[in-house]
Parts: sequence; C-alpha cells; structure tokens
Amino acid sequence: MKPRVLLLIGVLAAAFGVFYLLAAPDSPRTVASEPESVRPPSRRKVTDITFLYSTEKREWVEAALAEFQTTHPHVRVTLVGRGSLDAAQAILEGREQPTVWSPADSAVLRMLAADWATDASHGPLFATQGDAAPQPLVITPLVFVGWQDRMEVLRKAGGGGGLSWKTLQRAVASDQGWPAVGGPAEWGFVKLGHTDPTKSNSGLQALLSATLEYLGRRAGVQQQDLLAPGYQEWLKRLERGVTRFEPSTGIFMTDLVRFGPSRYDLALVYESLVISQLGHAQGRWGQLQVDYPPVTLWSDHPAAVLQADWVTPAQREAALEWVGFLRSKPVQSRALAFGFRPADPSVPLKTPDADNPFTRLAAHGIRVDVPPAAEVPDAAVLRTLLDLWSRIGVGR
Repeated sequence: MKPRVLLLIGVLAAAFGVFYLLAAPDSPRTVASEPESVRPPSRRKVTDITFLYSTEKREWVEAALAEFQTTHPHVRVTLVGRGSLDAAQAILEGREQPTVWSPADSAVLRMLAADWATDASHGPLFATQGDAAPQPLVITPLVFVGWQDRMEVLRKAGGGGGLSWKTLQRAVASDQGWPAVGGPAEWGFVKLGHTDPTKSNSGLQALLSATLEYLGRRAGVQQQDLLAPGYQEWLKRLERGVTRFEPSTGIFMTDLVRFGPSRYDLALVYESLVISQLGHAQGRWGQLQVDYPPVTLWSDHPAAVLQADWVTPAQREAALEWVGFLRSKPVQSRALAFGFRPADPSVPLKTPDADNPFTRLAAHGIRVDVPPAAEVPDAAVLRTLLDLWSRIGVGR
C-alpha cells in the first residue's frame, strides 16, 4: 500500500478515536463521586429515621418537625409517641427500634442502659461522652395541679402553707372523704391522679416525690428505706386515693381537663402540660391552680441517638442533624410558648413578651423560681420502688 494512503488511514483512525472519546459518556471509573455529606440538601438521598418520644412534648415536637422538614428535605422523621417507661421496655424487648429516643427523664435512660448491659452481646446503647452523647432538649418540673377550691382546702388543712404530701395522704386515706380535711361532704372522697409508674415517668416521679417527703430528705434514698413496713403502709394508703393509672402523662392531663373534679380533684403532672391546658379548663370547670412539691424533680427530656445494630451510619448522621435542630436557639426559644423551660441556659425565662406563660399565668401559681432540686437515686433503688408499687397491688 502506498505511503500516502497509509498516512490518510492513520489520520482518519486518530480522528475517529478522538471523536469517540469526546462523544462517549463518562465512565464511572474516571469520574470522582461527590460525597453524600457535601451535596446540597436537595440532591441528597432521603434518609428515614424514627423519633420515639414522651407524649407530653408532642405539640412542641410536631411544630419543630414541620419547620425541620422544610429545611432538611433529605431527612424524613417518623414520630412515635409513648410513655417513657413503656418505651424503655419496648426497646429492651425489640418491639420498638427507634433511631432517636427521648424519654421524659435521664433517670429512665440510665435504667434502660443498665438493663441493656445485662446482655453481654450488646454494645453500649448510646454514647456516653462527646457530641453524640444524650443531650437535654427541654426541662420541666413535676407539680401538683387541682381545682382551686379543693387546693385551698388542702392548703388550709396543712397549716396554710404550700400543699404537702403528708396532708394529701391523710386526706385520700380517710374513709370520711373531704370532711376529714375540712371540705364539704358533697365532694365525696378525695380523688388523686397520677400516671402508671411502671409505664410513665411522671408516675414514677410522683412516687419518688412522696417518698422523699415521707423520709424528710432531698437525697439519699436507700433500699432499706423502701423495705420499712411503716413506709410501705403509708404509701399503700396514699395510692388508694388514685382513681386510675393512665399510661401517658399527655393523655392523663387531657382527661383531667375533660372530666374535671368528677374524676380528679388534683393530680401530679408536668408544669409544661398544665401551662398548655390551663386555657382549656377555664371554660369547663373553673380555675386550675398549681402548687410545687417541697422538693423539685426535674424532667430534662434527653435525646439519645441509639448505637444499636438497627441504626445505619446514614441514619445516625441524620439523627444528629435532627437533635441539633431541636437544640438550636430559635427552636429552644419557641419551647416557652409550649410551656417548657428551654434546656439552653442562654434562653431567658423572663421576657417582655405578653404571652410568656411564666408571667401571664402567675395568678394560677406558675412561677420561675422553684423549691430545691431532689437527687434522683440510682437505677436499682428506682427499680425497687417500682417493684414495691406492683407488690402492694394498687395498680391492679
């Protein structure tokens, strides 16, 4: 073949090769993939997570989620509301497998962590230090709430100060009903309300609050204190006055407002729930009044991103975004409108806002300053307290 022809064929082959390389689609092996974490939210793959939480913060959580989904479309959050102790048992038994769990109180976290660790095949359920460790979302104390006329009788029977557990125990244990503490016979028996302590944190806190006053302490509850026959009889007579044991504080507070003094004269609930429901009660049964127990038990609503084998790395990353959003200052500030005290100490409770519940509801007994905080005993003592409550049979 002539040299000129060979040269022409070579040129055409080279040109064809260049054209092919330019026209061919990019090979996956030659294009660096963009990391998921640096993609804009609109281009990220959607990650599903489940947020298991105590129901008393439902309104705040739902409002926060509506905003979160508009700014974080790559994270899809499914909400599951459940009583704290009931949820802990469900996680332990595998009936619930959330990505994030937020009970009402860190004590419940510690109880589940202790139970979880009894299985040697389990690793830690959640981190104990660093940014991934459980963080409080909002805080609220346990309070007495009751109908104003009944609360005034109980305060007077106790010497005119604040409401005490000892006065309340005397009232509910009496077979004479309200006349035993100076109330009218038409009110019948004194009807106390709190949630089931084996399912809901506020019920457990109610038992602990009563126990601390009986012992005259703010701290140091021991196993032997709970085994004393005198204390057990005192607690049993107190619990006789509880008309029913609901599994969730949110449901319980709604029933208190719905049925009024025909079902409950007073109850133990979270301050945040009282604030959210006070307006509903006004037009139905009269005025609700708040009193604070002699020692304060706080609920700090921690959020724990679980490290169980059902949580993927992508879900863990998405869960940390969700928790970070809930702890952001704007969302913390809006917690006030739902009756919560923000966990962020830089967010003030006293503000000039006319809708601030801690000034607007002062006439109902709501206040910023509360009695000294109690020390929550360790998980073993709390477990014994729950066992005692089941043994005395008042919940059955």
